[in-house]
Amino acid sequence: MRFFLNLAADSYLSHYQGHVRNVSVIAEDGRRIEFPANALRPFVTKSGVQGRFELLIDDNNRLQRLHRLSH
Repeated sequence: MRFFLNLAADSYLSHYQGHVRNVSVIAEDGRRIEFPANALRPFVTKSGVQGRFELLIDDNNRLQRLHRLSH
């Protein structure tokens, strides 16, 4: 599932500090995706988290991999 994300640094900070555990986005195909906020850690910069991402899940709908396709 692919989606775009533009999350400002201060918004991600509340996720990182544990105030919010999950991120919810709308995929390019219209489905709502919810996944653990800590999956975004490798992609955080001073300006937050931006880009187009692909989320891979297993047969039980568990997160297997998240990677950035573009900035």
